Amino acid sequence: MSFRKVVRQSKFRHVFGQPVKTDQCYDDIRVSRVTWDSTFCAVNPSFVAIIVEASGGGAFLVLPLHKTGRIDKSYPTVCGHTGPVLDIDWCPHNDHVIASGSEDCTIMVRGGPGSWGLAGVTSLCSLSLLSPQVWQIPENGLSQPLTEPVVVLEGHSKRVGIVTWHPTARNVLLSAGCDNVVLIWNVGTAEELYRLDGLHPDLIYSVSWSRDGSRFCTACKDKSIRVIDPRRGTIVAEKERAHEGARPMRAIFLADGKIFTSGFSRMSERQLALWDTENLEEPMGLQELDSSNGALLPFYDPDTNVVYVCGKGDSSIRYFEITEEPPYIHFLNTFTSKEPQRGMGWMPKRGLDVSKCEIARFYKLHERKCEPIIMTVPRK
Repeated sequence: MSFRKVVRQSKFRHVFGQPVKTDQCYDDIRVSRVTWDSTFCAVNPSFVAIIVEASGGGAFLVLPLHKTGRIDKSYPTVCGHTGPVLDIDWCPHNDHVIASGSEDCTIMVRGGPGSWGLAGVTSLCSLSLLSPQVWQIPENGLSQPLTEPVVVLEGHSKRVGIVTWHPTARNVLLSAGCDNVVLIWNVGTAEELYRLDGLHPDLIYSVSWSRDGSRFCTACKDKSIRVIDPRRGTIVAEKERAHEGARPMRAIFLADGKIFTSGFSRMSERQLALWDTENLEEPMGLQELDSSNGALLPFYDPDTNVVYVCGKGDSSIRYFEITEEPPYIHFLNTFTSKEPQRGMGWMPKRGLDVSKCEIARFYKLHERKCEPIIMTVPRK
């Protein structure tokens, strides 16, 4: 008796990746060589920001989306940090405001004049550069180097590796540093809303807000994933040894409250897992991919329930559909190109061209350029 293999019927099995033409890439960019497992790239419908090599401190480029082709070496950068920039994140409520975290222990927030009415900004001039910073980007991009942040957020004692904005509350920013402390800020007044100390015994690899922003999940060097209620400052749920391997793992919240993680097995094989926060004893689904060393960066699309996984040093993007029935994580397809990626940017849904059936767009960082990759589902 023969059995026929059943192929899952999903329109997302037919997602096709297409790199843009050479003249639509951003060329001659010296992408940062920092070993921190950051995406090194942040994108919104107006700008693409890329962390770059800089002499004498940290810097990142902010390019209008239409400014493609070769980028001149003298093109102005955002360069107020005294150490390498480790992470950047655009504000979801204002396309001209970006936050950056650095090895100099600072967080800076930046943006364009008069674009968001920050209270209490003038009192920040005397702050030393020992915190995250917020920057404001002019309407048409930079015409000269930007060295003065709008806000400097002072609170971390070691380098700041993670900055991420709250998904629903305006002017709320989360930062996590190598001091194992998570801070939540009111950027408008530059005050510390919550200090979550003592919840993580080791380095925090990733932080992800839930869809409504009531909780966030973290992946830590002690191999645990934690779900945290920031208002109470308590751990709601915790899973020890989510992935047995010693290499970095990442965790992201999905729309239905489940958690998707990427990590390594004890034999250093790369793994993906899906967890129910109501019961973290065993993963709902677990898949092993390969034996490569690069950290896996997951990107989640809540509208299609598709997770895209990009490995650092890989030349491919794998995508999986998350469903309600076993095995829960369904492999869909792989987009493969020739050159490996150093980092990856992810365009928010509101920046996509839906008239061309576009469901996702990545900004792939090479050694010396940034290449947009468009993911589409063609109509019949």
